[in-house]
Amino acid sequence: MKLIEFYATRGLRIVKGENQYVWDDKGRRYLDLHAGHGVAFLGHRNKIVLEYLERQMSEIITLTTAFDTPIREEMLNEMEKIKPDDLDNVFLLNSGSEAVELALKTARKITGKRKLIAFKNSFHGRTSGSLSVTWNKRYREPFEPLLEPVEFLEFNNIEDLKKIDENTAAVIVEPVQGEGGVIPAREDFMKALRETTQEKGVLLIVDEVQTGFGRTGKVWAYQHFGIKPDIMTAGKAIGGGFPVSAVFMPDWIAEKLSEGDHGTTYGGNPFAAAAVTGAIKALLTDNVPEQARVKGEIFMKMLNEALADFKSVREVRGLGLMIGVDLRLNPGKAIKYLQDHGVLSLKAGVSTIRFLSPYMITQEDMELAVNATRQGVAITEGKTVSS
Repeated sequence: MKLIEFYATRGLRIVKGENQYVWDDKGRRYLDLHAGHGVAFLGHRNKIVLEYLERQMSEIITLTTAFDTPIREEMLNEMEKIKPDDLDNVFLLNSGSEAVELALKTARKITGKRKLIAFKNSFHGRTSGSLSVTWNKRYREPFEPLLEPVEFLEFNNIEDLKKIDENTAAVIVEPVQGEGGVIPAREDFMKALRETTQEKGVLLIVDEVQTGFGRTGKVWAYQHFGIKPDIMTAGKAIGGGFPVSAVFMPDWIAEKLSEGDHGTTYGGNPFAAAAVTGAIKALLTDNVPEQARVKGEIFMKMLNEALADFKSVREVRGLGLMIGVDLRLNPGKAIKYLQDHGVLSLKAGVSTIRFLSPYMITQEDMELAVNATRQGVAITEGKTVSS
């Protein structure tokens, strides 16, 4: 039997993970700044998450939300401590794409309108609805027609926001475009977007599947901009490695949804609730957002200093521990060099090396990553440098 491969193999057989490291079948350790596309932000096998999962395995794993269960009630109580502003309702699903699907469906039902607006370089998922608001034509075109109408505006361009009109159901935005190249939103842009959507009676969906849960230096990345979303999606890190996502919304939206408007076989199951509960406790116990803020600033400063003399480096950018090194060349050789020298990273956009570090990354880890990046960029330019 063969696995269908939608991702190019990295040529590694990983057999173990612990905190910010993974090991291959030859016993070699790697600093994991890939982290399963950012899922392992709380580290591999986070002890608090494991404790909750192990306890839940001895009780019950499978149960739909049609039945109450203590772990889901505990999860909701913990979620009160970190929930987005004024978004007092949550529904759990299994993936970021599923969360986006529910957000888009909700916007269309609540507003009675069909038009959706997203941004160039956006990425919101690969299911039909989430793919409709994903910018990259390579992902979209083989599966069209998708949801219509959808319009893509220029990211961080305030002038382009004038195209948002009263016929729009929702605008969906990432506070930092991840797949698009690790491009942070500007504060003035996000404020203008929020003001425009409110003026036009348009819902603002903030997609925090990758940015959320402490990675950018705040629990939710939208908090950097002094705005509040109407609907917010979350995923990846919120389960501490377990597949789970969430959609948050306020009372005035949630009360307009009816039985049967959406559903899920596995969403909100006791195992997922246990994972989220443990993840929230880990986030708060170790003051994870503040660690991400401080370490992200240090990491970016080190990268900027180490790469300042390379003509191929366009920019080092990011927010917290969501960092990109944007090159004027294809980053493939640099990413391969990093892997060969014990650092796992991933590509973003066309030309960006992306680092999605677990929050417990150390100064020594950063030095390893920075030195390997410097050498990798040098090789990409066709030369070698000393570390």
